[in-house]
Amino acid sequence: MKKQKTKRALNIRDYATFIFFILLLLVLSVFAKGFLSVTNIINVLRQVSIIGIVSVGMTMVILTGGIDLSVGSVIGTSATLTAYLMVHAGLDMSVAILAGLCAGALVGFLNGLLITKIDIPPLITTLATMTGCRGVAYIITKGIPIYGFPAGFSLIGQGYIWIIPVPVIIMAIVFVLGYFVLNRSVFGMHCYGIGGNQEAAKLCGIKVGKRLCTVYTLSGLLAGFAGVVLLSRINTGTATVGTSYEMEVITAVVLGGVSISGGEGHLRGVIIGVLIMGVLTNGLIILSVSEYYQWIIRCFVLLLAVGFDRNAAKLSNRKEKLAS
Repeated sequence: MKKQKTKRALNIRDYATFIFFILLLLVLSVFAKGFLSVTNIINVLRQVSIIGIVSVGMTMVILTGGIDLSVGSVIGTSATLTAYLMVHAGLDMSVAILAGLCAGALVGFLNGLLITKIDIPPLITTLATMTGCRGVAYIITKGIPIYGFPAGFSLIGQGYIWIIPVPVIIMAIVFVLGYFVLNRSVFGMHCYGIGGNQEAAKLCGIKVGKRLCTVYTLSGLLAGFAGVVLLSRINTGTATVGTSYEMEVITAVVLGGVSISGGEGHLRGVIIGVLIMGVLTNGLIILSVSEYYQWIIRCFVLLLAVGFDRNAAKLSNRKEKLAS
């Protein structure tokens, strides 16, 4: 009975997100000229691909009851390191990309160790590594943009397969893999269990510390991967790349119905949340809304998403208590 009620509450969240997405599309299709053109739709998908890739790792983190504020800076660190190794160190493109991915995974692993072994709260841990990684990006570049990448590198972020941008295909593959990990594996079941009740998960024999380290490592790895894709797309390595991406990713995940308290949510909702962020940003740009106002709007969207999540959870708990 309890599982059925929880599932019903989750469905309400999913439907609410989907309805908001449809309404947003309708409004922008009326007021934003050219919004529904094929070219613009493809452009929106390409724009959200970076957020989409990172959101899979963030979903896993939030499902366990944690948070990862370092993903934006990890994007910057991985991007600048990859750029530096290709241009200034003269390393092969594949080796430089691998180094960028390893850097992201290493930061994620460090986050996991600090959280599980030293018992530093995820918010503080990832806030610290967010600051540190941004500093590393500035040290790597020395404040000077890096450019002049090898031929073929741009295909990762700017290439097409038919009319579909390569970053969109990468995002789709990451979502499919993330879906199978969360819904068809023991690891995914453990993520939900840890987020639902960490103490109960320990009593059930789940190695919570090991799982959390893995989750944060995956989050860092995907952020590093997104950094490489973004570097290829903009074709310049700067220390500011990835700035504020963490807030967009968190907003997309929470908008998608993943409970900020952990233990509840699905990637199918996160996909809608990612699309909402992309469509909203694109629509505001077409409507010539100032970037400063866009920041304020994103602030309200995040607050509304978290507020809706918290109130939905309270309502669900109240109904369960009355039923029992």
